[in-house]
Amino acid sequence: MLIIDTHTHIYLEDFDPDIEDAIQRAEKIGVKYFMLPNIDSTSIAQVKKLHAKFPASCLPIMGLHPCSVKENFKGELKIAEEELFNNSEIKYYGVGECGLDYYWDKTFILQQKEALHIQSKWAKDLNLPIILHTRDSMDDGIELIKGEQNGKLKGIFHCFGGTIEQAQQIIDLGFLMGIGGVLTYKKSGLDEVLKNIDLKYLVLETDAPYLTPVPFRGKRNEPAYLEYILTRLAEVKNCTKEEVAKITSENAMNLFRIEN
Repeated sequence: MLIIDTHTHIYLEDFDPDIEDAIQRAEKIGVKYFMLPNIDSTSIAQVKKLHAKFPASCLPIMGLHPCSVKENFKGELKIAEEELFNNSEIKYYGVGECGLDYYWDKTFILQQKEALHIQSKWAKDLNLPIILHTRDSMDDGIELIKGEQNGKLKGIFHCFGGTIEQAQQIIDLGFLMGIGGVLTYKKSGLDEVLKNIDLKYLVLETDAPYLTPVPFRGKRNEPAYLEYILTRLAEVKNCTKEEVAKITSENAMNLFRIEN
């Protein structure tokens, strides 16, 4: 099986003690590519360092996370923009992680929306997918992307945990949904939603070190745990793990234009 972790932060210090081992454990279950969405200016060096260490498998994505949108967000955006448009040494595979987060802090909602508008424009200008974070803000995120969609915008609603109606709106926008550890949580209800969604609209992700699936919930997440997400999704879709891996990986490779 070839599996792609479309959203993982394994460049963070949580993985400093055992990054090589963590990657080997993931490769053992079939994970071939690790997509690395940036957070803000403080994480760029870490993203680059991991990509330099594993250039064939750890693929960088550049943007500004909504939780890092503060008073200085325009300065932060300038740094990310410089990386995306003027760093000829690195190929970035997408724009993000960007979006809206109403869970932690609602102080900078207007600035988050402006930052998302700017990063959506980058994605269209560069013909790159955009990786969207929409925690407690999915309806606003969908509406904003509707306003940005000119037929060229594509990407992933990362950590999808919404309703069938929201899923349909995302599909209508031409976007994919990132499915992670939440699917394994008994009370999430995500399994019932995904029963009605074709695999061709889904990709797999961990968001490591966060959102660890059952049976490791509460511990550090890592890409090898995609096995548990894959297994659960196969159960929900009443198909084989191989089928889930094949279709979701093809979706990811087409989106990020990865040549295997």
